[in-house]
Amino acid sequence: MQTMKDRLPPEPQFGEALPISPSPSVLDFLARRRSVSAASLRAPAPDAEQLRDLLRLATRVPDHGKLNPWRFIVLEGEAKARFAGGLEAIAATSPDAERRKAALFKLKIPPMAVVVVSHPVEGSIPEWEQRLSSAAVCNTLLIAALAMGFGANWITDWYAYDEKATALLGLTGDERVSGFVYLGTPAEPPQERVRPDVQALVSRWG
Repeated sequence: MQTMKDRLPPEPQFGEALPISPSPSVLDFLARRRSVSAASLRAPAPDAEQLRDLLRLATRVPDHGKLNPWRFIVLEGEAKARFAGGLEAIAATSPDAERRKAALFKLKIPPMAVVVVSHPVEGSIPEWEQRLSSAAVCNTLLIAALAMGFGANWITDWYAYDEKATALLGLTGDERVSGFVYLGTPAEPPQERVRPDVQALVSRWG
């Protein structure tokens, strides 16, 4: 897990040259990257300084037009418990109340959740591209947290789409939840899952 002596290098200055060089250690990491079940995430979660680092890394994603069409909502401690309680009240009014209540374990167990909110900006950049950029933020946050030594899981559930739930979260206008990224320390190592046959998914045009 990242310590003070392992802090990130300072942010590059605008216009600074950033040479591309091979990084075998990154390739090794990606070859074995595995999300951690939300149910197995325990304290500690990233501290304030580590979270700042993670969010800085998460925003280094493709962003056509440099619009920053996303924002973060951090849920932890008593505030996260209150939010979960509000979701339980919303779930109780649903025809499938028990299923919705049961799904909240993914939110309740991990010590921290970072909600990545897609926040499209009016202009010439297609909304779809802005939504994709927000998804890239989710994935980069997930990878950065794992690389820092934490467990992480990027999910959505009913409360990412329910209008009452997103209103409780504070979303407005065209905002949508791109993902809840759950963070903590794994109670046990995750196991490898079935992976796709990549060659079966590849075609060449022409």
